[in-house]
Amino acid sequence: MPETGQSWRLEFKAHPAEAHRVRQWVGSRLEHPDAPQVANELFVSVLATGTQTVEMTLSTADSRTQLTAAGSVELKIHHSHGPGFLIVSALSSQSGVTTDGKGMWALLSTKDKA
Repeated sequence: MPETGQSWRLEFKAHPAEAHRVRQWVGSRLEHPDAPQVANELFVSVLATGTQTVEMTLSTADSRTQLTAAGSVELKIHHSHGPGFLIVSALSSQSGVTTDGKGMWALLSTKDKA
């Protein structure tokens, strides 16, 4: 049986005040209780690179949700493995850096909650 899902993408200004909008946007689209916090940490990590904008992407499929934050500047190790990384790692089933090194992603799952 094929999986179905949805995807959303929105670009935010790379400014700390936008973190609140990111959490609201994610919370209005995803039911997972940890999604707004995970999105916030991904956004803040990419924001710290000095990029001009941060593109947030949300994708759902079956019981999985992937959140991605990406900018135009490559992440340094302290951006991708700083304090926010510990929060993302604790709240997600998997996480990592995008293949181009300019973003971070996290996979949330609801299957274990059944």
